[in-house]
Amino acid sequence: MAKTITIRVDDRVYEIFQKAANGERRSISNFIENAALAYITNEQFVSDEEMEDIRTDKKLLQNLKKGIEDIEKGRYKIVR
Repeated sequence: MAKTITIRVDDRVYEIFQKAANGERRSISNFIENAALAYITNEQFVSDEEMEDIRTDKKLLQNLKKGIEDIEKGRYKIVR
């Protein structure tokens, strides 16, 4: 079931959304939904090729394992 959300944007941002939505022949709501999904998909997930690069990078894997060990042993500092 579809949900409704409300966002507040200033006039300048609204105009940008409106122009972009018009350019794609979409409603602003649909444009924002698709743009948000595209962003999340591109930024939060890695491609199969990128994951394979990660899995085969021995130095990276060693550094990750060392980092996990350091955390488990309390050898870290939170920087604010």
